[in-house]
Amino acid sequence: MRKLLTAATLGLAALAAPASQAQEDQTANKIVTILATDQPQTQLMSMVLTMQSMQAGAEAYVLLCGPAGDLALKEPPESATAPQEPKGMSPQGLMQKVMEQGATVELCAIYLPNKGVGADAILDGVTAAKPPAVAARLLAERTRIMSF
Repeated sequence: MRKLLTAATLGLAALAAPASQAQEDQTANKIVTILATDQPQTQLMSMVLTMQSMQAGAEAYVLLCGPAGDLALKEPPESATAPQEPKGMSPQGLMQKVMEQGATVELCAIYLPNKGVGADAILDGVTAAKPPAVAARLLAERTRIMSF
């Protein structure tokens, strides 16, 4: 009887290990935030969720495309810097905090040429994305993608 119980216990432990491993494998540890909207509330919420993901342990990458690329400008539109309720944060302000916490922020490769400005017009720490590197981030294991 003792041998049977030991065998059963070991069998259950063996079954539980793959299940816990599978659950761990499903947990993302990287977040890619793709932001393209010009809507300040959506821009701010994308940064809120990126920050929350970082605080939960995720490595964060933010890609700004189209009108959202204006968040990276040294002289952005007022909508990028206007404080919003409930905490008085702006989209650009929270983006900068996300960067301070270790997130990588890049602009779509076609943003600067189509905006008609050079790299000197964007905030320090923001760079132009390289499409092959972005694709690799999107396809990386244990990565979640948020798109706004």
